[in-house]
Order: sequence, then structure tokens, then C-alpha cells
Amino acid sequence: MQHLLCTGPEAHLKARTLSPGKLAPLASAIGHLFLAASLVTIVTVPSLVQAADAAPGTPASFAARKTYDIPAGALETALNRFGREAGILLSFPTELTNGLKTKGLQGSYNVQEALPLLLYGTDLIAVIDGPSAVIRRPSVPVGEANLPVVHVTAAATATTEGSQSYSSSVVSLNRGDQKLKDIPQSVSVLTRQRMDDQALTTLADAVGNSTGLVATQGVGPGTVIMSRGFQIDSYQYDGVPMPRNTYSIGNWSSESLVFYDRVEVLRGAAGLTQGTGSPGGAINFVRKRGQANKTVTVTAKAGSWDRYGLQLDAGGPLNAEGTLRGRVVLDEDRSDSYIDYVWANTRTLYAALDFDISQNTTVGIGVSNKETRSRPSFIGLPRYADNSDIGLPRSTYTGSGWNRAYNDQTSVYADLDHRFNDNWTFKASAATMREKNTSVHQRISALGNGIQPGGNTVRYGDFAMNLEGEQFGLDAYVRGRFEAMAMKHEVIFGANYSKYHTDDAVARKWTTGGNIFAIDNNRPWQDFASILALPGSTNTVSSYDVKQKGVYGTWRAQVTDRLTGILGGRVSWFEQMYSEPARGTSPRYESTNSASGRFTPYGGLVYALNNQWSTYASYSDVFEVQSAPVLGGGTIKPITGTNYEFGVKGELADGRVNTSFAVFRYDHKNRAVPDPNGLGLCNGNDCSRAAGKVRSQGFEAEVSGEVLRGLQLFAGYTFNTTKYLVDPENEGKVFSTWTPKHMLRLWADYKLPGDLSKFSVGGGVNTQSHALSYDRSFDVPGFTVWNTRIGYQVTPEVSLALNINNLFDKTYYVPSYNSGSANNYYGTPRSALLTLKYTPRF
Repeated sequence: MQHLLCTGPEAHLKARTLSPGKLAPLASAIGHLFLAASLVTIVTVPSLVQAADAAPGTPASFAARKTYDIPAGALETALNRFGREAGILLSFPTELTNGLKTKGLQGSYNVQEALPLLLYGTDLIAVIDGPSAVIRRPSVPVGEANLPVVHVTAAATATTEGSQSYSSSVVSLNRGDQKLKDIPQSVSVLTRQRMDDQALTTLADAVGNSTGLVATQGVGPGTVIMSRGFQIDSYQYDGVPMPRNTYSIGNWSSESLVFYDRVEVLRGAAGLTQGTGSPGGAINFVRKRGQANKTVTVTAKAGSWDRYGLQLDAGGPLNAEGTLRGRVVLDEDRSDSYIDYVWANTRTLYAALDFDISQNTTVGIGVSNKETRSRPSFIGLPRYADNSDIGLPRSTYTGSGWNRAYNDQTSVYADLDHRFNDNWTFKASAATMREKNTSVHQRISALGNGIQPGGNTVRYGDFAMNLEGEQFGLDAYVRGRFEAMAMKHEVIFGANYSKYHTDDAVARKWTTGGNIFAIDNNRPWQDFASILALPGSTNTVSSYDVKQKGVYGTWRAQVTDRLTGILGGRVSWFEQMYSEPARGTSPRYESTNSASGRFTPYGGLVYALNNQWSTYASYSDVFEVQSAPVLGGGTIKPITGTNYEFGVKGELADGRVNTSFAVFRYDHKNRAVPDPNGLGLCNGNDCSRAAGKVRSQGFEAEVSGEVLRGLQLFAGYTFNTTKYLVDPENEGKVFSTWTPKHMLRLWADYKLPGDLSKFSVGGGVNTQSHALSYDRSFDVPGFTVWNTRIGYQVTPEVSLALNINNLFDKTYYVPSYNSGSANNYYGTPRSALLTLKYTPRF
């Protein structure tokens, strides 16, 4: 057995059979002196503190560094706190720790370093045995203690808070914590540390700084997420999939990142756990939870365009035993904009409780509310009729002084974790969201396909919208490990259900006459009723009802010491109805589409090249339900596709760095195309037929984590092409107009050494090649935006940071529903944000 030998609280030295060449992280001279001292102590001191070095297969959470502040006191209490905070399976007989004390644990350590420090001064040792750690006396072999054993578990073993890292070795979006290098698909993690360092607070921020994702500006204030050429409209919340971004008009999907521990991104087919939907991937938002130790952070912000913010984030144990833990986040953000007249005030409230009903069962509940009041600008800017840029200032406001919008999003979360034994666990999670978006606003667009010389071809639109939605999602699964046929196996069996209902009402009135160079921002005040009263106004009332359910399962078998095979599948049922009530002479309109008992297979192989590197291959089917009508009645059959991916992953530097390289291809068929025999024959509309074929392919590379001491790095590059293989009008053309061929996301932060250790400097770049306008009539140029940061630790409790985005004030347009008539949005100009953070020590 490989041991870690410690002679005192500062003995963090790891050695494999006491080989001096393995000593770290001390300089070699100090290491040899320390080794000599250790050998003397081994000979002269009979009571040793020992812990097994990490063996192959040890969970990544054992190598991940976390910051602890466990006070001196009863050893049993300290070990319980450590087990929950570290997120490990820690076993020890209660009689073994009776009357024993510990000097506590303060600082940043991994599990192998921390356990000997907690046990220092006792006659106990910690032995890492596979996925768990056992506390025992040296004379008692593992598994042979006769005393009853206490197990300490934690629900969120992959938490990134306090890790000070840009990398997380495990994720939970595939049900249960899994190592990144054991998943045969491309997965990235946006950690809490990187969100804080880059001051990322919105969904658009998260998407725009993730490998392979494009944050597209929708028709409205929301964000359209593109991955590998396809739109992602279903999000996961603590692993619970729910449909989002289904509205009668525009795009309103938004998220606040302030109460999330991390954002997990899977690129490629996600049908195994989500069912029908995008082949582009999945996004999982993982909530902050009450931690095992008391924490309070107060953050104040001030920045460009009169931006001010204040946040309180507090949590910790609510009883002496630490079995009840709470978390509260209160965040207020107010800002004007680089666009004249525009402003937004957002208030986010979040509260969570986690309760250990027993040593094996934990329940959690949470509630969040995000409320935004704003004066928005909609539809962006038009272009000239020849598709050239008019060159309007970035501050140009196309709305009116009475533009106003309100967003209210309230969510409730609940989950239950239960451990039957060391090998079998059960988890059930549910989430519900109620969302209300109302807006009254003026927008402009060009008559025809663009602005004519002189600018006198503008029309004004008065719009009022009431959009209300309610989503619900439920997911439950059993996960187990066992040995059979001389192989190790892991199985997951689960089921999930989601539903989504919306009630939408939109009133609009277009008025011709205006000049793009003299926009009237003071037209008569409007509301929903006044717009409906205008001659020639239109009103659309509609609703969506979307329901999906499915059962899924995966089976992992360790075929050899190095080769793991994975088989999985899901059976899905899907139903969607869109309806408009009868009004005037128009009858009630309904459109339904559904799929029943669709099977989605999944397969993968992971081959461990060594303890650090693995290579993989995976295959998955995908299906997407379509709503286009077909000749003879009904709707078109679903799109079906196949997703292939091959890659290499590495977990380096004791788990502090993750790397990956992937090659992917996705082909799909049955895409709706116009039916030449059904023109005007489907309720007055043209019919469709299933004949289109599309291909998306490319490669990705990513590295994240502490690549050098004190240097945290995230770098992700994507090459992606999409093309129509078969289509009557677009064959051979680009399929996804929003997807650039090249994308690079890069950010690094370095804590300076020595006398400058209170300073940290960061910087990065987001760059992408050109995209196409939505109507394919012109190129949207690519852009490169540089960002930077400088931080200063004033005291152990107080820190300052200055972030500057778009450092060189690049003027550019973002991918959106760009056309000659409207929807051209500038990227944000250079901006600065000063952050003051106070974290008292307890």
C-alpha cells in the first residue's frame, strides 16, 4: 500500500515508497531535509498518522483542493463537517473517536493532505479505499473492524465554491457525479471562481464564454443559445430538464447566475436524459447550497453607465450538528446603458435549505425570484437596402420614452438524496418555474429590405406583449455499482417528466413615415388597450402546451482494466399543442405534433491510456418533433439523426487540470422542405414534406484549471461547419447562419508570487469568424474582443477587482436575426466594473 507519512500539522509531503523524486511541492533541497526528518520520526515515534496516496480509480474529488475553516474541538464533529464539505464518503466507528480532539483545519488542501492534519495527535490513520476513506487504527485491517460504522456523505460533491479553480473534475448533468474523462462526450464547466473573476452574471455572459457556444441576440431581450449549429431550448436545473424559450413572438429567455455554483455544458446529442430536442447539447445550472461552515460575503459593484450593484451571500449550518444547512443570496443590480434612454433594474432573491434526515438521507428545497424592470430597446438597427452598414452610433435608440418592460421569474426546487449502502443510491429532483414578461415598446424597421438613400423609409411599430409561462420538471433515478462476470458494473435507471404551458397576447400597430437619421423618440404614449384601439392594429392571442415524459437507463461495464463500455437508451413520449382562439371571422386554430414510444439508443467506449489520459468514442440517435403540415392532413414526421464523437481527455496535475480534444459529426434527415404538390393546400398554407438532410461536423479542444502554480486558465477552440446536404433551395449552402466556423474563448488569471502576492492579474480574448445574416443576404463580420482584470487582496477579508471588457473598444455586430430591415445589434463598447468584496472570517 502506498502511504502518506506525516510528522506534524505542516507535513503535507506526499511520497510513493519514500522516493525523493516524488516529493512535492517543496523545493528539492528542503524536500530531502524534510524526508530525513520524517524518517527519524518514523523510527522514534510509535504513533503515526498515515493516509493512503491516491490509487488509480480514486475519485477526482479526493485530489481537488478546497478551502476549509474547521475549528479545534471534538474529532467526531470535525470529521463529520469535513466529510460534508469535502463531499466524500467518510467511514469511521463512533467509539473510535470518543474523547478525541483535533487541532482543526484551516487553509486549502485536498483530501489526502487534509485527513492526516485532522487526525494529528491521535493514534488513528486515514486509508483511501476506492471511492471512500476509512478512519481506523493501524492494527485493524480495512473492512475487519467489528464496531458499527458511521457514513458521512454530501449531496453536492462537485461543488466548485471555494476551490479557487477554473476546473471541476466531475459533473452531475448525466445523473450522479461523474469524472469528465469518463464521459465519452464533450463537457465543459463554468466554475464559480471564473464567474467571479470575469464578473459573469447573465445567461448571455455564460454562453459567450463557453467553448463552442454562441450567444445569439433574439427578437426581444432574451438569448438564443447555439451549439454545433443547433438551438438549445431545454435547460436543466440541478439535472431536471425543462423546456424554455417557447413564446408566440420574440425571445425572452434569461437567467441570473448569482445563485449558481457552476454551469455545466454538454455539447452533442443529449437525448438520453432530455428526450426530443436539440442535437446541439444541454446546459445544466447547479444551485449554491448551504455549506458545512459558516460563510458570509458582501459584494459592492460600480461601473460604466451608472451601474451599481450590491449583494449579500450568506450560508452555513443552522444547528449544532450541522445537519441543517441554509443559504441566502440577495442581489440588486441597477444600470443605464451605452444606448440612450435604456436602463434596467434587476433584483434577485434566493434561499435554500438542506436537511440530513439521517446519515443516509438528505432533502433540499430552494426558491428563487428574479424581477427586472427596464426601458428596453427592441429589434436593433436596419441596414441600407444594398445590405451595407448605415454606420449609426452605438448609442442610437430606436424606442420611445414610454418603452417599458417587466420580467418576473419565480422558481421552486426540491430534491431528495438517499444512500441505500455504499453501492446503491437514489435521487429525485423537481423544479417549477412561473415566468411573466410584459412589455410596451416602440420599435422601428425599414420598409422593404432596407433603408434607401436619404433614410426616409422607416416605419414605426407600437407593440404590447403579455407573455406568461409555467414550467414543471421531475427527474428520479437509481444508481448502483456491483461486480459480476469478473467485471465492475455501474447502472442507472431513471424517468423524467416535464410540462410547459404559456398564455401569450400580442398587440401591434405599424405606422409608416420616418427617417432613420431623425428617429422620433417622443411619439404618443401607448399601452395594450390604446394600441388595440388604433385603426389597423392586430392582436394575437395564443397558447402552447408541451408535455414530455420518458424512461432511460445506462450500463457501464469495465470490460478490462483499461476499457469501459457504455450502453444506454431512452423511450420518450412527446406532445405539443399550439392554439389561437376564434376571433372575428377567423375560426379557432390548433396545431398539434407528437411522438410516442420513440427509442433513443446511446453507446460509448472509454479506454484508459494511463491514470491521466483516456480516449473515447460515442454514438447517439437524436429525434426532433416538427410541426409543419403535410398534404392530406397531420404534421410531418420527426427529424432523426445520428451523432458520432471521438476524442481524447486528460486529467492532469493531480486533477487540477482537465484537457480534451474531440472530433464530431452529426447528420440528420426528414427535415421539412416545401412540397411542390401542396402549395396552398394546408389550411391555406403551403404543405411540407420530409426530405431535407443536414450535416454538422468539426473539432474542439479545451484546457481548464491550474496549469502552473497560481495560474488558472480556460481556453477553448471550436471549428464547426454546417451544411445542407439535401434541400430544394439551399443544397450545399450553410445551414446554421449564426454559427461561425472558428471560435476561441480564452481567459487566464495569475496570482503574483512573493512580495506581490496580494495582486492578481487576468486577461483574455473572445474571437470568432464571420457569420451570415438570418436572410443569408450578407456577412456578419467576425470580431475579436479583449478583456482584462486586476485584483488586490487588501486584507484577508477585503478584496478589490477592476474588470475592463472590450479593452480596445471594438465596434462590431453580434449574430442575431440580422436582416436588411432590422435586428442588427452592436456588441457592448468598452466598459469597466469595480468590485469590492468583504468576506469576514469566523
